[in-house]
Amino acid sequence: MTVAPLSLTARVEMWAMDLVDALEADYKRRYPNSFHDKKFEVKVGRKYLKINQIDVRDGVEFGGGVHAFIDKNTGEVYKPASWRAPAKHVRYDLRIINQREECLARADWAGGYLYLR
Repeated sequence: MTVAPLSLTARVEMWAMDLVDALEADYKRRYPNSFHDKKFEVKVGRKYLKINQIDVRDGVEFGGGVHAFIDKNTGEVYKPASWRAPAKHVRYDLRIINQREECLARADWAGGYLYLR
């Protein structure tokens, strides 16, 4: 029995979850004794996966904001320009192994890795 390879869209969703894990791990590493917590989640939209940051205090979720956008069809990562739209320039392309590894290695909960360098 052969297993069909995952579609690009399914792989992009897996990579987005890897990024969420890296962001949460970065926050916990930097603030191990914090009374507040940050949670990240992926929302699936028509064109983009939106990574949202949620503030958690005493187990209660408060507002947050958009952390990043990922194009569902290409795996390109964008810094948010607003709540609804990404900035113009691609920051990382998750299809390219080197860029994906760099994105995950540099990922910080505050989003500094998304600025153009």
